[in-house]
Amino acid sequence: MKTFVIAEIGVNHNGSIKIAKKLIMAAKKCGANAVKFQSYISSELVSKSAELAIYQRKGVKKNSMLLLLKKYELSQKNQLLLFRFCKKIKIEFLSSAFDLNSLNFLTDKLKLKKLKVPSGEITNFPYLVELAKKGKKVILSTGMASLKEIKQAIKILNTNGLSKKKITILHCNTAYPTPMKDVNLKSIDFLKKKLKTEIGYSDHSPGIEVAIAAVALGASVIEKHLTLSRNLIGPDHLSSILPSELKHMISSIRNIEIALGDEKKPVTSSERKNIKYVRKSIVAKIEIFKGEKFKTSNISTKRPGNGISPLLWNKVLKLKAKKNFKPDELIKI
Repeated sequence: MKTFVIAEIGVNHNGSIKIAKKLIMAAKKCGANAVKFQSYISSELVSKSAELAIYQRKGVKKNSMLLLLKKYELSQKNQLLLFRFCKKIKIEFLSSAFDLNSLNFLTDKLKLKKLKVPSGEITNFPYLVELAKKGKKVILSTGMASLKEIKQAIKILNTNGLSKKKITILHCNTAYPTPMKDVNLKSIDFLKKKLKTEIGYSDHSPGIEVAIAAVALGASVIEKHLTLSRNLIGPDHLSSILPSELKHMISSIRNIEIALGDEKKPVTSSERKNIKYVRKSIVAKIEIFKGEKFKTSNISTKRPGNGISPLLWNKVLKLKAKKNFKPDELIKI
């Protein structure tokens, strides 16, 4: 199965439609399946007293999450514009809704087939109830959530009409960037066994190797932040990758998909041709005369492997030579 790769633009457009389009084009050229934005109405997402997370404070004068979010808020008009741009260049448009009005906009106006739920909404009961009623495929990030909370969220979705088959859970760590010691990729297999759902990975770690490893461990979805420059001012640029890195990451993921193969151990056609060159056969260690018994002192194993297999060693030791053999000559019986 092909991994669904999401290039998360999030708020890395810095409020500029021009930058947003450049990021969409970059994601398309790199081979991403989708781009993802953030849909929210600042006043409905945070209260006036909400403070910034530590990673959000760089280059910001006032410790106000409301002011920061207003700076990066995309109007519904601009979201529609970006949605149409994605449709034009044939890359899927996704967005995370952070409030009910934005959720309704994504489903009723843009008619998105998939809805991406940000980690912060996993405990938002009224949001999850409304989300379930939409009947869309849901990709649910689980940063900061315990297994109990993830199960509660799935139960709310199920109870309100959303089939488990429509839910993909993303293992995630909500630290920007995520320290390697906190990545815990083994959670992918753990969650798959515990939840019986599709499991993906939303990656905030530095570099691209963790996302690639996640695919090898069974992640069916990979989400990674994309930026044009990590030097830009904004909360997510530092934990994002550049287009050149995204291209390398996706190329590596596609190679991993091929390399995973299936749960068998076949002798492949590419290696079969090397058997006679690499394996060994039973050969004469010294000169052996007709009628002489084969012994450990007169036979040995050497390449090439197109003679008698050394697996038949004990059988050969019970026999006598039917002809003369020179040193290194393949034994024939």
